[in-house]
Amino acid sequence: MASKSSTIPIGADEDLEKAPQVDNAYATNSNEEDHISDHAVPGESFEYGNSLYAKVQRLAGKFNIEQRGIERVPESERTDTSYFNIGSMWLAANMVVSSFAIGVLGKSLFYLGFVDAILVCLFFNLLGVLTVCFFSCFGPAFGLRQMVLSRFWFGWWAVKFIAILNVLACIGWSAANAIVGAQLLNAVNTDVPGFAGILIITFCTLFITFAGYKVVHIYEYWSWIPTFIVFIIVMGTFAHSGDFLNLPMSAGTSELGNCLSFGSTVYGFATGWTSYAADYTVYQPSDRSRRKVFLATWLGLIPPLLFTQFLGIAVMTATDLNDGHNKYAAGYAASVNGGLLGAVLEPLGGFGKFCLVILALSIIANNCPNIYSVSLTLQVMSRYTQRVPRFIWVFLASCVSLAIAIPGYSHFETVLQNFMNFIAYWLAIYSGIAVADHFVFKRGFGGYCPELYDQRGKLPMGLAASVAFCFGVAGMVTGMSQSWWVGPIAQHAGELPFGGDVGFELGFSFAAVSYCILRPIEIRMVGR
Repeated sequence: MASKSSTIPIGADEDLEKAPQVDNAYATNSNEEDHISDHAVPGESFEYGNSLYAKVQRLAGKFNIEQRGIERVPESERTDTSYFNIGSMWLAANMVVSSFAIGVLGKSLFYLGFVDAILVCLFFNLLGVLTVCFFSCFGPAFGLRQMVLSRFWFGWWAVKFIAILNVLACIGWSAANAIVGAQLLNAVNTDVPGFAGILIITFCTLFITFAGYKVVHIYEYWSWIPTFIVFIIVMGTFAHSGDFLNLPMSAGTSELGNCLSFGSTVYGFATGWTSYAADYTVYQPSDRSRRKVFLATWLGLIPPLLFTQFLGIAVMTATDLNDGHNKYAAGYAASVNGGLLGAVLEPLGGFGKFCLVILALSIIANNCPNIYSVSLTLQVMSRYTQRVPRFIWVFLASCVSLAIAIPGYSHFETVLQNFMNFIAYWLAIYSGIAVADHFVFKRGFGGYCPELYDQRGKLPMGLAASVAFCFGVAGMVTGMSQSWWVGPIAQHAGELPFGGDVGFELGFSFAAVSYCILRPIEIRMVGR
């Protein structure tokens, strides 16, 4: 790295955890005063100097690889003016077989009928996407990544714990999705082992995310189209087969518990993008309409989530057919979701196998946001991690995801349920604190000073947020329902031994209420 005498205005001298420093920052830049005031870092500054960091960044620039990490984006570089870019990002990321797999869980794990599974899926998706849409509006407003924005709620130090959770979520998502893609490839050709399919998905994702924001958006802009066509073929073929069964809805406390637990899983999938929502709108100009950004995100999320999950719910009903040899049940037993879809497309012969390959490759679109954002999250951890270029972290995170996915291939269904609930729990607590601070204390977007994002001494201490997070965990523990723990409140939300999962609802409520009580005390004691 360059010497501490660099002229980029990145905050107080005592604060070492700052944006990359350069030898001869933009002294000739006509917009110097503007950059000084808002602490934005011009793109060209990453290549200045003779340090190893600068040399690596210059090499990346020659191949048009995104060099920027978590540094604030200057207004002059926010050139992405397409609202469809926002919507298509999430449209492609959710028009995938992983979303189909969530719908399948309604019957396979929670024993729901058709109508009740559909209703749970509808309402919990509508609830889950709200925070993703909301935080997407912060990117254009401030030009900051989601984890950096979190400093305004959790402070400089506590946000590092949030970053650790987000790293686990991103890598876990990537691994779970790669397993789904590998199942599909195994259904096409049983000679293709699970690890080979995982390798294919992982390396294709790495190729796209290594290049950065623009290439990720270009890929997501188009990749949903062939996947959507294949899902239409799946729907048409299954409808023509006449194998759909309208499984009846149950009743009583057992049904209540199953609906709540399935709802927690659905919510976890829908809200899973919350912790990196703003990462994909930072290059949008600050004059973007927040309502339109919210709506574009919503339209990118809800249609693919409902379409694919409804389809998964419907197809899974056929596993209850009583016709001697149930190809759907046999396919699901052999290759889980890949085998189930293979059974649907079996009448199409070779073309059906081609469709399965397309669905397997659709996983790439779902994994791109995970691997891209994990690199940005790691840069929040310390001054050392920030000095590692974003694209290096992309490579390392892909390797870790690969190492997790391969051994997890044979235990996918249990892993998926537990992972979705983990996502729902911690993101509900995170959202409860952030939403409470935004509306109660900052009173909207005007209450932020985005230029302070890299100034540790001027950010909140994070004491209120940290304690509120602990209260949220307490709420989560009392309401969660897992095979290894059923909270006292969860026991009353369904039939024992598993009850009903209300962990994310209680986590959000406990965190939000306690933060509203604790934050005024922190301000009075600390002054910030």
